[in-house]
Amino acid sequence: MALWRLLVDGRPRLARGPAAGGPVDLLDARASIDALLGGEPGALRDLLDGPTGNPVPEGARVLAPVGAQPVWAAGVTFRRSRDARLEESGGLDAYDKVYLAERPELFLKALPATARGPDEPIAVRADSQWDVPEPELVVVADRRGEIVAYTIGNDVSSRSIEGENPLYLPQAKLYRGSCAIGPCLVPVDEAPAPASMRIALSITRSDAELYRDTCSVADMKRTHPELIDWLWRGQDLPLGAVLLTGTSIVPPLELTLRPGDQVSISITGLGTLHTQVELLDTSPRPRS
Repeated sequence: MALWRLLVDGRPRLARGPAAGGPVDLLDARASIDALLGGEPGALRDLLDGPTGNPVPEGARVLAPVGAQPVWAAGVTFRRSRDARLEESGGLDAYDKVYLAERPELFLKALPATARGPDEPIAVRADSQWDVPEPELVVVADRRGEIVAYTIGNDVSSRSIEGENPLYLPQAKLYRGSCAIGPCLVPVDEAPAPASMRIALSITRSDAELYRDTCSVADMKRTHPELIDWLWRGQDLPLGAVLLTGTSIVPPLELTLRPGDQVSISITGLGTLHTQVELLDTSPRPRS
């Protein structure tokens, strides 16, 4: 059983239902992602094991399954990601060094409450010429830094901006519509072991599949507890945090996302995250 976050009658509500089947019944109206991750150990499990609630009403919309948590991401956790970053930067050895280093690359991916949910638009920047989805397993940790659930994430990235200069990473990674998460949170004790999970990406354009690839989470160089441990060093995260853990699926050099493209990401046991691409206007702001 998974935890879903819905918009019901204009307000967020939590519901439960299978990851592959969708939300079935509403949970306590007072419950929230923030309370679960910022509360006592076992709060998520207790909520999912509670009494059956009212059926999910018609018209309820699935939201990103996060609250006020910051969304972080880890980079260069797979060899293929390292190789791709070396290619886009013209061989800059910083990426090779961080792949081998003890300290991982961690960066802020989405401000609280800004991650897009299922069937919401993801964006490519108008000032970028090369944009790709990055399908990733997402770990969700509570305020103690304990991993309590998994979900799916899309770390949409401008490879042209990041490849121009690694100091442009925030502009290549953190902008409106650059992060999608969902469809639901699957508790650790109900999810497959990460080493057995496979990630699949499909990009469709004009009703024709443009690209498809898969990878295994087992190929990741770093462990999830290791990444969470580094994220918690020097941080106060009273409501927990969400962490995208890196990708090993890298589309070919000639592929770039365009407005209208459909992007679907599936992970074993976690369901599928569907989104559509839109163009983000990055024109200079008019001066008053």
